[in-house]
Amino acid sequence: MDRRIARGVQAPLVNGLLLAAAAFTLFPLLWMVSVSLMSPGEASSYPPPLVPQRATLGNYRELFGRAGIGRYLVNSVFLAVTVTAVSLVFNVAAGYAFAKLRFAGRDRIFKLLLGALVIPAQVAMVPLFLLLKQLGLVNSYGGIIVPAMAGIFGIFLVRQYALSIPDELLEAARIDGASEFRIFGSIVVPALKPIIVTLAVFTLLGTWNDFMWPLIVLTDKDLYTLPVALASLSREHVQDNELMMAGSVLTTLPVLLMFLALQRYYMQGLLAGSVKG
Repeated sequence: MDRRIARGVQAPLVNGLLLAAAAFTLFPLLWMVSVSLMSPGEASSYPPPLVPQRATLGNYRELFGRAGIGRYLVNSVFLAVTVTAVSLVFNVAAGYAFAKLRFAGRDRIFKLLLGALVIPAQVAMVPLFLLLKQLGLVNSYGGIIVPAMAGIFGIFLVRQYALSIPDELLEAARIDGASEFRIFGSIVVPALKPIIVTLAVFTLLGTWNDFMWPLIVLTDKDLYTLPVALASLSREHVQDNELMMAGSVLTTLPVLLMFLALQRYYMQGLLAGSVKG
């Protein structure tokens, strides 16, 4: 009887704690959306209001009309999609090669790549910038796309997952006369679908939210991405909290919706990779 009572109390308690944690996590996002719908100066009052007195889309019209945020939104979408697509091609191919193909120095090269993971990315920014300058890629989208074509973490992630593909399946396909490209496209890629989606989410989020590298490489304002453009805009509109919140909503909402849409595949890739790796 005591155990039943304890269980009856424990379940509501746990659910209540989870609900409180969810509300605590979601509150900043909901308040950000609320402030973006407020009239100019309304959020600066004390105490700050939780909901707008009269909701308005004026801040969004200001961003798209006068601030030209639409151009920067298109720039961010183009870069995020392009970098994700290109990096997936190289990372998936390289990860599969390190997992299943035999070539001279395979294990040594992979260990060398793993060793490079401990080097902070900031250390390589200066030599990478100088290299891109010699290639004429500074102040162009090539300066962002080319360094992101392949990443050590992406190669490692795909390689660990690709180890679970049975060698017998690949050998049977080779015996049947399938080429390596046919095997890669018809067998390997479908088997790697969960980890490909996971890597796509990682790459898309990282590219979309990246601030430092586009700020270094891009000098033309017309090429700015959304985070860089908002940082530049904030210097001109320091007191316009409502306008900045509207820009934050535009920056956060697309990736949030994408993550929610792909959450099932994302979690499947992470859990399967942790078990099979």
